[in-house]
Amino acid sequence: MTVPPDEFDSPAADDPIAEDETVAAPPGTLWDRMKSDPQYAPEHLALEAVRRLGPQARDWAERSRAFQPDVPADVLAQRAVKRFRNHARLSGAVSGAAGLPGAVVDVGVLAWTQARMVLHIAAAYGIDPTHPDRATDLLVLQKVHKVAETARIALGVAAGRERASALFARSGGKPLAGVMLRLGVRLAQMAGVRAAKRMVAKVIPGASIALGTWANSSATTALARRAVEIFRDTPSSLPSAS
Repeated sequence: MTVPPDEFDSPAADDPIAEDETVAAPPGTLWDRMKSDPQYAPEHLALEAVRRLGPQARDWAERSRAFQPDVPADVLAQRAVKRFRNHARLSGAVSGAAGLPGAVVDVGVLAWTQARMVLHIAAAYGIDPTHPDRATDLLVLQKVHKVAETARIALGVAAGRERASALFARSGGKPLAGVMLRLGVRLAQMAGVRAAKRMVAKVIPGASIALGTWANSSATTALARRAVEIFRDTPSSLPSAS
């Protein structure tokens, strides 16, 4: 079933369940891994998101259903989309003033926010957001990989590189600007931002605020629709609230 154009702006999307908002950006250890291994930045982000954000999404869904036992899954999904789309808009409005590093931070925060949203949407439909398959879902939904099989292979490579003891030192001899550009392009791809034009625009004073807000909201809304369409038709894997 196709999501109506105005579904995510419905008044029913207000979320009565307070949630910890302290994890608003990728943690420092994840930034270190992505900077050291920018080619696999989306995979590192997806793995960390499921580990760190999956339990938050699961707990939110459980509390929401305990508070409102009859709340429809579509309404829970609307609430998640509305909240994280607002976060994405804010990210686009305040980032980008520090040139290329600021643009990289912006797309990294956006990709992290979108991952939170997707995991919350999964939980809204009773899909376990802590399962390793959600990392695969993230990469396919965010169009980093076209099919699940290649996403799983790339995740396996990234997980192996994450465990490598030399990983954190690999960027030491590389020019920082080159590393940041490569990282920014990969994260922009994950976040749904067309890297070439919009990464440049975020570095140009005056253009970054307007474009960042619009691009973040548009990309996040499109991702939300894809996630709802997929998870709505997936059998629930979470226990029902009693």
